[in-house]
Amino acid sequence: MPNNTHLLRDAGQSLWLDNITRGLLTSGTLKRYVDEFCVTGLTSNPTIFDEAIKKSDFYDEAIGRRAATNIGEEELFVELALEDLRHAAELFLPAYRATQGVDGWVSMEVSPLLAHDSAATIAEAKRLQALAQCENLLIKIPGTAQGVQAIEESIFAGVPVNVTLLFSTEQYLAAAHAYIRGIERRIAAGLDPKITSVASIFVSRWDKATAEKLPAALKNRVGIASGMRSYHEYVSLFKSERWQKLAAKGARPQRLLWASTGTKDPALPDTLYLEALAAPDTVNTIPEKTLLAYADHGKIGKAMPADGGDCEAVIAQIEAAGVNLAQVAATLQQEGEKSFNDSWASLMAVIRDKAGAARAKHG
Repeated sequence: MPNNTHLLRDAGQSLWLDNITRGLLTSGTLKRYVDEFCVTGLTSNPTIFDEAIKKSDFYDEAIGRRAATNIGEEELFVELALEDLRHAAELFLPAYRATQGVDGWVSMEVSPLLAHDSAATIAEAKRLQALAQCENLLIKIPGTAQGVQAIEESIFAGVPVNVTLLFSTEQYLAAAHAYIRGIERRIAAGLDPKITSVASIFVSRWDKATAEKLPAALKNRVGIASGMRSYHEYVSLFKSERWQKLAAKGARPQRLLWASTGTKDPALPDTLYLEALAAPDTVNTIPEKTLLAYADHGKIGKAMPADGGDCEAVIAQIEAAGVNLAQVAATLQQEGEKSFNDSWASLMAVIRDKAGAARAKHG
């Protein structure tokens, strides 16, 4: 089939898959995506693992083996997830080594139940990193108010971090400054400043949330305009004098990552967000369906303008139409937290039920 993913790669953007399942790994499909579709990383979250374990029997044997030890469902899940992520991480090692650790990462999220407990999030991030024994694993921490402190402390502790659940430019900047403070503290302490991080901005959920609040001319423009505003701040921040001092000591920028880039409105082109968000030194993490669509018929125009283009004019029109973007961003982050909490509860229940069935079967 045709393959246009090289267009994004050549524009300087990394393509990561927003999915992981044991079937994807054992079938060789992920390896094919690496070899043929320029995929150089992947992300996971509780919803992805809930779907993977609930809707297949790929994990049943592994759950059954562990069930006999009476391991708790949370620790059982961590073991299952790390098995998958280590396997995937091996496939990305060539990209990781070729880029000296800039690319080639997989991500695992701390329990979403810890989102409002900084100390517990910091402790869990360190524990997962140590347990994984995987050099190209990012630990996902939500960019909530409490998460910002956990991001800074985790970076200072040397834990690579994927900041998740960011929607607005303000939320992004809070996470980016937390990263910078962590790097500054490492340098002050005489520690290596090369700690990798990405900041994940969710895009399509903006448009779904505002679709009924805007006139036709402004529908499906919020996500891209907000992304353009954040990209402008990203470029400005890492060109700043403050950052240049850190870069001179070997620090690396925290890369901007576009998440939620599959279209939710069936009337939209299925490659809309990939084409609009093409920009150098960024990452786009995409569902399989969107990856295959882009490989087949994706295009690329001009790279996203570093000065934000017309984003401020578009945002002004959106707010004049009665949409309070700060309020929507806060709501989206809260809804994202709830969604992951619900998925976590479902995931624990699925594992508990499968483990219970295995115990009953073997007496």
